Amino acid sequence: MSAPVLPVLAEVVRSGFVEGHHRGSLVILAADGSVDFALGAPELPVFPRSSNKPMQATAILRTGLELDGELLAVTAASHSAETFHLDAVRKILSSAGLDETALQTPPSLSLDEVEAEAWIRGGGEPERILMDCSGKHASMLAACVRNGWDTASYLSVDHPVQQQVRETLEALAGEPVAAVGTDGCGAPLMAISLVALARAFRAHVLADPGTPERRVADAMRAHPEYVAGTRRIDTWLMRAVPGAMAKMGAESVQAVALPDGRALAFKIDDGAKRALGPVLAAALRRMGVTTADDTLPRIAAAPLHGGGAVVGEVRAAF
Repeated sequence: MSAPVLPVLAEVVRSGFVEGHHRGSLVILAADGSVDFALGAPELPVFPRSSNKPMQATAILRTGLELDGELLAVTAASHSAETFHLDAVRKILSSAGLDETALQTPPSLSLDEVEAEAWIRGGGEPERILMDCSGKHASMLAACVRNGWDTASYLSVDHPVQQQVRETLEALAGEPVAAVGTDGCGAPLMAISLVALARAFRAHVLADPGTPERRVADAMRAHPEYVAGTRRIDTWLMRAVPGAMAKMGAESVQAVALPDGRALAFKIDDGAKRALGPVLAAALRRMGVTTADDTLPRIAAAPLHGGGAVVGEVRAAF
């Protein structure tokens, strides 16, 4: 079966000339959970990458591990390895009697260029804790210690902590996992549709207070800087839009849920990060989201440069 031809979600405009396109799929759910708007094939499975992290964090709580506040937020994070992120990850590990050597994340630098450059200037090298998924890994390890499970094999798809992730994801998404791969951090990566991804985010914000999914949503919204970082879109969005829960993933995936139950999810098919902000801002505007400051224009900004000057932009095409 041939892949569908997906619509253009963003176009690349240089000096007034459209020189390229980014195609993809997008879905917006109404407050009642029905599909309000769709482009492309949002019913087909994708790897949500780190947009799955709220569900993974919910699964970790369901193992019985007690986390709240900043530590729960960093569990659902793709963090920038700022000092406060690293302190939180170390606190999770130390609470379980572990240290950074237990992490099986690949040695990395911060995904934030400012932080990475500062680390290198200070003589630093790639480390496992700097990897943006180290909060999730630390909490998975702590859940293993809490339940007496093997820590060396915590990334195995058959490990109890990963079985709990799958069970939780399928329950909140409302559909079975379509495929399992390996994420960039080494953890199992489970495919669902964009409709299901939006549905899972919606389930978090609408859950009863005190439930694992609502605790994750509340922690992310109360501590958005721990979910991403000082210079990151998810942080800006959750600060500017009261009650919004947002999480992006690699390969240009994004999901957002609003407190009234509306939700969106999309993926840029070629994984171009530069198209994510413009598409996200356009989708939010289509949902009627506004901010009192310049957050939406800031998210949407994707300038193109030529000769040291701005000569164009990547802009949404819907």
